[in-house]
Amino acid sequence: MTQQRSYLTTPIYYVNDVPHLGHAYTTIVADTLARFHRMRGDETWFLTGTDEHGQKVEEAAIKQGLTAQQLCDRVAPRFADAWKTLGIENDDFIRTTEERHKHIVGKLWHRISQAGDLYLETYQGWYCVGCEAFYKESDLDKVAEAFHCKVHKARPVEWLDKERSWFFRLSKYAERLIEHVEKNPQFIRPEQYRSEILAFLRGGLKDLSVSRTSFAWGIPVPEADPEGRSHVIYVWLDALTNYYSALCDHGELGGPRVEKFWSEAVHLIGKDILRFHAVYWPAFLMSANLPLPKSIVAHGWWTIRGEKISKSMPATRIGPIELATALGEPSSYGFPIGVDAMRYYLLREVPLGNDGDFTFESLFGRYTSDLANDLGNLVNRSITLLGQGFAASHLPTRPAQLTTQNSELVTSAILAIKDATHHLEQLAPNRALEAIWRFVGEVNRYVNDTALWKQLKGDDHATTRQTMYMLLSSLHLISRLIAPVMPHTSKIVRDILGAGPATWPTEVDGDLMMQAFDLTPPTATTPLFPRLDAKQQDAIVERLVPAELRATALPPTTEPAPAAAKKAKKLKEPEPLPGPATIQDFKKLELRSGRVLAAQPVTGTTKLLHLTVDLGEAQPRSIVAGIAEKYPAAAMIGRQVIVVANLAPTEIRGVRSEGMILAAGDDAILGLSALDGDVPPGTRVR
Repeated sequence: MTQQRSYLTTPIYYVNDVPHLGHAYTTIVADTLARFHRMRGDETWFLTGTDEHGQKVEEAAIKQGLTAQQLCDRVAPRFADAWKTLGIENDDFIRTTEERHKHIVGKLWHRISQAGDLYLETYQGWYCVGCEAFYKESDLDKVAEAFHCKVHKARPVEWLDKERSWFFRLSKYAERLIEHVEKNPQFIRPEQYRSEILAFLRGGLKDLSVSRTSFAWGIPVPEADPEGRSHVIYVWLDALTNYYSALCDHGELGGPRVEKFWSEAVHLIGKDILRFHAVYWPAFLMSANLPLPKSIVAHGWWTIRGEKISKSMPATRIGPIELATALGEPSSYGFPIGVDAMRYYLLREVPLGNDGDFTFESLFGRYTSDLANDLGNLVNRSITLLGQGFAASHLPTRPAQLTTQNSELVTSAILAIKDATHHLEQLAPNRALEAIWRFVGEVNRYVNDTALWKQLKGDDHATTRQTMYMLLSSLHLISRLIAPVMPHTSKIVRDILGAGPATWPTEVDGDLMMQAFDLTPPTATTPLFPRLDAKQQDAIVERLVPAELRATALPPTTEPAPAAAKKAKKLKEPEPLPGPATIQDFKKLELRSGRVLAAQPVTGTTKLLHLTVDLGEAQPRSIVAGIAEKYPAAAMIGRQVIVVANLAPTEIRGVRSEGMILAAGDDAILGLSALDGDVPPGTRVR
């Protein structure tokens, strides 16, 4: 494979805050992609850091009785330390108060000035300190006689009256920006955000105020004001430059790292700062005659109970380190497993670009279904069986000829590698994890179908050794595939297997016959992801959620007895059974086990949920179910269901439905048909 280059950046985080789950999500996405590229052998640079200038920082410092620099020096290490604790492997951590950065910002200002794109003008308007941006009144929400921006609901915007500032000729670059976005479909991703920016650009651009005189904490404007005012550079012009300044050498707008990495720059950002990155930043670069980044990738907001996570809304805060610690404590492996559980949940739960609502139901559902049942159970029982085989002097042997079962496993492995690689290249980690977990399911099915525990007691030693080889190969492959998202778990599995560092597999590696590894007896293992019982789940909620909010953190698992009894009285008498059905009639129904991957309410109705269900097929099914009044969407994620899989597809409320899940009850749904044990998706029910 030809070596490629990759430059990944996160937003730089304001130091008037401490790391929360939203910050962690962006940084984990970037870390996952950087790990993937490094595993492939790509030359990779991963940047994160802190944004340390601006009015917000100045105000926060004054409230704490500190200078702005003292506040920055106190808070910035919290981000750097948090990322180390969460296993983030960034190559650089930039602070905008560093001289290397400030010098490049000054150089960029001079370039823009030389292009004739700066002029002095008086401005007034509505200003949001949280966004560090001006807004038109039509873009604001009015609440109790005060205006608020769409993001910062706790603090009203302020009216700034006739502030003198330097302006940037943003309007000059509207057509060039439209042309670039239209010619480069990958410049703004996902597509919905590209369309949003094009609509904004086509509406016309106004020139942008790029300096402030109302506060002093910022990089001084290197150009003299004829009237003698002291200006600091607009915090967004300052902050956005970090992506470029971090690569520069010796205080110049260039250097070897710029030449090597800048053309591959991918900025991972939250959707609330899209306009700054997709309009202002490329316009600044165009003015300075510098190349544009390769791509700007926006993700949605993480919310809690529907509210965006933010400093100003304490009820929405979940600390990532506290969450990872709580999830890791049930494991004998300790804290890193909790980190990996959190990383997996955040990346699997929501497609990059969409909003996601954190709920404990979905967190515990993912943990139990995907990590404890699927991956953890597979590793634990496979290692036990392989250990028994080695102890009986059965050395795994590469099959000379593939059986049907072994051939199907090889096909699944190749498909998992192909799909996971494609989705990570396309910046879709949730889709990559779906592909990997389909293979985890196939290996679980292989263990069930081959019944290695029976083979170990039989006389067909050749088949036993070949089954051991295929299973051992599969575990090696899974440990490599999960490494970008779950690096600690990957290392633990590889240590158990006696394997070295993980590289990213190619489709050739997917042919399990091509695997090469030392036949080391696996070491004994304790459960990777122990199941969380109700008491443990409650303890985690109590640890992470303030007492006054716990009532809404997890809904009651059962109705109070009086309510349940009252509802039972209202049930209709069972209807008479229809005429008898023959076995041929029953055989027409194809019932399969499924696992719910995603769930959301159907617009315009309180009864329907739109489910995405894994039936062990190449693509999950879209199924509409009338169970919303009994089961909230979040409670369905990770659940096993029984599906009528050969029902003719139809459309319900405009949503395609490709099957039916079985449930008890007529008008009122009483419960879902269930299986008494965990089985792989797609298992036939009869």
